Amino acid sequence: MTQQSIGPEASGPRDRSAPATLPDSVAGQLIFRLAPASWHPLLQLARLDRPIGWWLLLLPCWWSSALASLYQGVPLHGRDLLMFFVGAVVMRGAGSTYNDIVDRHIDAMVERTKWRPLASGRISVAAAAFFLAAQCLAGLAVLLSFNGFTILLGFSSLGVVGLYPFMKRISSWPQAVLGAAFAWGALVGWAAALGSLALAPILLYCGAILWTIGFDTIYAVQDIEDDALAGIGSTARAFGGRVRLGVGCLYALAVFCVAAAFFAAGAGRWAQGGLGLFALHLAWQVTQIDPNNGTLALRLFRSNRDAGLILFAGLAAEIFLTQR
Repeated sequence: MTQQSIGPEASGPRDRSAPATLPDSVAGQLIFRLAPASWHPLLQLARLDRPIGWWLLLLPCWWSSALASLYQGVPLHGRDLLMFFVGAVVMRGAGSTYNDIVDRHIDAMVERTKWRPLASGRISVAAAAFFLAAQCLAGLAVLLSFNGFTILLGFSSLGVVGLYPFMKRISSWPQAVLGAAFAWGALVGWAAALGSLALAPILLYCGAILWTIGFDTIYAVQDIEDDALAGIGSTARAFGGRVRLGVGCLYALAVFCVAAAFFAAGAGRWAQGGLGLFALHLAWQVTQIDPNNGTLALRLFRSNRDAGLILFAGLAAEIFLTQR
């Protein structure tokens, strides 16, 4: 199934000898060493070679769940945190598969993405669609384990997710739609714990959107020249030589919104200390941005996993130390 061509309607390289490790992926992962080579296109389609994606999808869920625990005065919702992990891995894969189906012609024109399974013809559109359906069913199973309000909230995210791949064709701010999709967990974590929403998760969601726009702008620095040739937009292109200022403003607003969410939920000094370290990490990223250095941009983008974990650690410490 994974060795079929995608048919005459597709463009892009037909050479099957794709590199073993795709650009911006993490080499040497255990799952790729254990899986048969014929499975590798599916694993790449699900972005399992790039775990940073599911980390960045997961972290707003964990922030929100921990903030709800703090607000409730109860321990961390361990079962919810685990289910969010499973859901983030599965739905990151589903979203990436959908994105690659829609963008297979554009991906074939961009150096960093031309060897993706669909763009390079190593897997058919039909096979990718079947794989997408399987991942969505797995994600649905996770979602159905939560309360009814959270289930409805999860389904309501699909419109934003479905819109994202088309925005780069008509807007210089596709990262804003990506942010709205990736940050959805900032609502879901709270909803799973309390069965409703409040001001705190809404503010957290706004902060997570701004954080996502910021780090994805850094990521888009890698593709500025190819995006211009392909005629697609990005905030990295829109900011141009002021990309450092643009990302700095986005990060500053993100920290402000998260701080407001913490205040609304009654977070104490440990959570606020984690927020301070999170803010320092983002400020460090801004000082390092170089619009002409794609390798550095990828490294800075990936460092947001650590930034997000620092923020979660502050919330977790607050819960643990105030409930002894």
